[in-house]
Amino acid sequence: MNILVVGGAGYIGSHVAGELLDRGHNVTVFDNLSSGLRENLLPGAAFIHGDILRYEQLRRALAETGAEAVVYLAALKAVGESMISPEKYSVNNITGTINLLNAAAETGFKYLIFSSSAAVYGEPVYLPIDEKHPANPENYYGFTKLEIERFLGWYDRLKGIRCASLRYFNAAGYDPRGRIRGLEQNPANLIPVIMETACGKRGELCIFGDDYDTPDGTCIRDYIHVSDLASAHALALDFISGNDRSITVNLGSESGSSVLEVLEGARRITGKPIPSRVTGRRPGDPARLTASAALAGELLGWKAEYSDLETLIRTSWDAYRAN
Repeated sequence: MNILVVGGAGYIGSHVAGELLDRGHNVTVFDNLSSGLRENLLPGAAFIHGDILRYEQLRRALAETGAEAVVYLAALKAVGESMISPEKYSVNNITGTINLLNAAAETGFKYLIFSSSAAVYGEPVYLPIDEKHPANPENYYGFTKLEIERFLGWYDRLKGIRCASLRYFNAAGYDPRGRIRGLEQNPANLIPVIMETACGKRGELCIFGDDYDTPDGTCIRDYIHVSDLASAHALALDFISGNDRSITVNLGSESGSSVLEVLEGARRITGKPIPSRVTGRRPGDPARLTASAALAGELLGWKAEYSDLETLIRTSWDAYRAN
């Protein structure tokens, strides 16, 4: 299948593009390189330097590549920034999506895999979080993801564009085969921040609270390896194209690790002291967030294979050492 991977030079996008190439698809990456890296473009993938906010560039890319499907990963994703600059997130995430969907209607591609987020759920009402959990985002980034899912629902109904919305939990790790080494730019998630501290790029790790109702007092999160995310994108495309229906599924490991568990694992694997300091809680941080990925298993035959803590940290450290 001819597939356009929008945002395919980024951290997650480059792993998705690699997975699709491995499965024999014809892959073209469309990226403005604002956060993506040319070094993450794997052999076999074509590249178009373009921006989703420039409609004609996007429409031309879809037409010239004969794209039958799009994997859509081009979004701004910094939660804190989204609360300070919602206008920036409105333009990039929402206007960019409308451009993509209108280009789809014009050029005729029928399948779209969307990089959504567990941020659509907000504060958990129950755990583990499944797809029936209320969607009540607590930050503007999560709001844009939920609104995009609603747009997709309408274009499914009105234009017959079948979509898979994949709600990620906490992506981490790097390609176990070592093909992708370009590091995520300005990371805010725990594991890459720990890696930067281990490398000396940061002076210390700030632990936001150690008095939560968890075994060691620090927050517990569900970490999913980026290669497991990538395989889910390929399986989701197979599903929606083979069954002519749209789906929404969670992608998580179904287990959780605390901040201290991740930190101690990283100290052991890297052999670095990784200085840390406990600071105050961040507003809106729940004590625990874990996923139910049962629906992804049922519909897609997917399961997490690389999302154990050892592999998450080891593959991350391999990438950081290579840099």
